[in-house]
Amino acid sequence: MFKIAWKFIRFDKAKSIGVIVGILISTFLIGQQLGVFFFLSGLMGALATDVKAEIWVVDSKTNDVNQLGRLDARNMRAVQGINGVKEAFPLLISGASCNYESGTSGAITLIGVDANKVSAVLKPEKVAAGKTTDLQLDGAVSGEYFEKKNLGGAIDIGTAFEINGKRAFFALQTKGFRGFGSSFCVTTIERARFYANQPVNTISAVLVNVQPGVNIDDVVADINKHITGVRAWPAEELAKSSVKKILSSSGIALSTGTLIIFALIAGFFIIGLTMYSSALDRLKDYGTLKAIGAGNGYISRLILTQAALFSIVGFLIGLMLLEGFRRGVANSGLIFSFSPLVLLGMFATIGLISLSGASFALSRIRSVEPAAVFR
Repeated sequence: MFKIAWKFIRFDKAKSIGVIVGILISTFLIGQQLGVFFFLSGLMGALATDVKAEIWVVDSKTNDVNQLGRLDARNMRAVQGINGVKEAFPLLISGASCNYESGTSGAITLIGVDANKVSAVLKPEKVAAGKTTDLQLDGAVSGEYFEKKNLGGAIDIGTAFEINGKRAFFALQTKGFRGFGSSFCVTTIERARFYANQPVNTISAVLVNVQPGVNIDDVVADINKHITGVRAWPAEELAKSSVKKILSSSGIALSTGTLIIFALIAGFFIIGLTMYSSALDRLKDYGTLKAIGAGNGYISRLILTQAALFSIVGFLIGLMLLEGFRRGVANSGLIFSFSPLVLLGMFATIGLISLSGASFALSRIRSVEPAAVFR
């Protein structure tokens, strides 16, 4: 069956190439849109997942890590008294405007933590240059590698600039530590208050790590039960809530889904019409098969086998192009990857498109009479 199907494919190379091109275009477009969607949705909850904390204690009305309210700093002491809490430390997040030596200006998001907890917030793999202890120096803040354009074009260690009219310099370079529409600059909490003109009795969140062997959900429940005006979230749950809120209030999911649907429709008709055209050109060949005893079942399997071969070849070529795209955009900071389950789902979708498109040809060939070969 595969040998005969392959001969049919090779016989009409032009139309076979047309089917494969339709499949690889669908594969590339679907993968591209999914990749961009995964990247953006990852940024939406990145702050909650990239910071090394198991529990976030925030304002009771907050359900988005990108829009934290203000807490009284005394809540940190109350959290420290909860059973099972290993450590609790404050986090201050505030917006600020910057002026750079290049003459440009821009906005940043200051993230302030206790001086001895910077290494507890920044994961080692997120530090590209410098040391976390350098952030204790007067005026020191971090700069994100992938946000260089928004940070004046230069974030080399020692580069000076102004935050709200006050002198600062980049003492640490991060790579991949950023949020949804935000340029994160980490510094000490005292310096963040100084730059952002925030009072000493307010914080944005309390970050909590639990004792070994203690259930995180139990600690979360105790905090929510015994401390009023706040809400404790497991870090992963806060990230999911942030993604859900942003997706529900923006058109990102709708636009991505629409483009994927159009890619599916385009692939379906390109494959279907090309295979139908090929079937019309080769009616006598299929009539010959029927004349020597092949039934509609055999013809159907032959067409579907061709569709399966087209799917495999087109998907693999499309996947190679998609990998080239993925590596290319990674250099600019658009980083994403596909899990084996996602790749399997993409292949299954492409296979379904190809097999469905083959139905155009099947509907015509099943009506072919063996006598067609003599006409």
